[in-house]
Amino acid sequence: MDSSELQSQRLDHLGIVAGICNEIGLSEILDEQIGQQERKVSVGQAVQALVINALGFVGRPLYLTPEFFANKPVELLVGEGIEATDLNDDCLGRALDALFERGVTELFAAVSRRALQVFGIETRYAHLDTTSFGLHGAYAVENQPDEIDAEEPRAIEITYGYSRDHRPDLKQAVLSLICANAASLPIWMEALSGNTADSRSFPDTIRAYLEQFGADEQTPVLVADAALYNQTTWQTLPTGTRWLSRVPGTLTAVQTLYTQIDDNDLVVVDEQTRCAECGSYYAGIRQRWLLVLHEPTRQHEAATLDKRVAKEHSQAEKALQRLANKDYGCEDAVCKAVNALKAKWQYHDVTLAIHTETRYEQPGRPTHASRSREIWRFTAELVEDQTRLDALRCTQGKYIIATNVLDEDDLSLLEMLALYKQQSTSVERGFRFLKDPLFFAHSLFLKKPSRIMALLMVMGLSLLVYALAEHQLRQQLAQRDETLPDQTGKPTQSPTARRVFQMLEGVDVLYLEQAGIRQRLILNLTDLRRQILALFGPQVRKLYDLPV
Repeated sequence: MDSSELQSQRLDHLGIVAGICNEIGLSEILDEQIGQQERKVSVGQAVQALVINALGFVGRPLYLTPEFFANKPVELLVGEGIEATDLNDDCLGRALDALFERGVTELFAAVSRRALQVFGIETRYAHLDTTSFGLHGAYAVENQPDEIDAEEPRAIEITYGYSRDHRPDLKQAVLSLICANAASLPIWMEALSGNTADSRSFPDTIRAYLEQFGADEQTPVLVADAALYNQTTWQTLPTGTRWLSRVPGTLTAVQTLYTQIDDNDLVVVDEQTRCAECGSYYAGIRQRWLLVLHEPTRQHEAATLDKRVAKEHSQAEKALQRLANKDYGCEDAVCKAVNALKAKWQYHDVTLAIHTETRYEQPGRPTHASRSREIWRFTAELVEDQTRLDALRCTQGKYIIATNVLDEDDLSLLEMLALYKQQSTSVERGFRFLKDPLFFAHSLFLKKPSRIMALLMVMGLSLLVYALAEHQLRQQLAQRDETLPDQTGKPTQSPTARRVFQMLEGVDVLYLEQAGIRQRLILNLTDLRRQILALFGPQVRKLYDLPV
């Protein structure tokens, strides 16, 4: 047999990624929304290729997509007749332009709706948050005021703003995500200008998201951080919007509640958490407030405060001693110097004892002719400001969450607490995934803001596919009462999709051509790998030549 008749390519976990894309109809939906175009690689296929590249976890940037697919079965993963060289930067760039022109948010919403239907996922709660992506280079404004057409999509502005990554030196773009339930399953995304504030963007995002629902449909409870909690936002939200948010700790009502409710009166939820529910009528809206005390946080904040108090005490004593060694011309001068120093302290006060001394102008033993003058000195005792410290200790480990869902049967106390805690495991976990060095989020090098918007959409689609794979994996393991080994070899029913992807490394495709007939063989499918693949749908199993 001639060696030229054999060809081996890497499949690994990419069949799962492509299978999920096929299952939700990613390519078909995008092509249907954008319309037919005379091109070898359709927009939908180009986007599917980008998603597969993104979830390949090899850190290759966008322009190296052909290199990524050089040893992959492109026809199997993307589409018949497509080669790696077809996925060049010109092809992908034109695809990104087409996404922008059609509207990235609208396209993403169409794909996510189909995904929820296919996988039978109901959205009872939705978590909203934003993050920023720092960008290098200069970015021109694409839409000048005299060029803007109300019918045309408008590109975001890549500019300076509040950086969640603590890189104020970089211009940035902002990504807003809404994720379903406790999973990092994005169901809505928007690309925003780099200087967009959450308090300004949240009302528009929520309003646009809720417009998808019919009049007879129940909308999910929207969960967000304290940026949602303000009267201006509430006035612009659609009637009937249900929300849950953290209450800003700077509000006088919050500080009052901290002092009014004794810690011993809080209800024990678990070993680490206690809480108390109370009614509230704030900014003209009836609400339920839940005061939460998290003991580990309280202990951590108490230890941090003690360190700060001790550090300030040491520095204040030295500074106070330097002042005490000086001579002053009057009592007011003493008070002015000490008060200026005291203004720098957060946790301390001082008690003064001012006295006068007589000083002779000439050194040596004084005579009747010696001239003298009166100077003012002081002694001081540095004391802790107990009123200030007690007020700080009263707030340690505490926060308040609020909701306008008044029916406890609809949203119980424990559900309120669980929902807010899920913010870190839902949308924030999604942001951490997008910013992982193995993901291509660090490769936002495109020079056109419109293409940046489209790439942010592709990143959101990649997170959607990843989250769907993880959802199906865990759901099937639970239903079948099966387990998979984790990194330490222990059985688990909640593995991450990334861990499962690692377990599929080494799965290859062998193409064998004889007498003009081409056959495909999947190599290295162990029993464990077959068990994993059996957990997924027919589109995934089909790509690995397993029974469907």
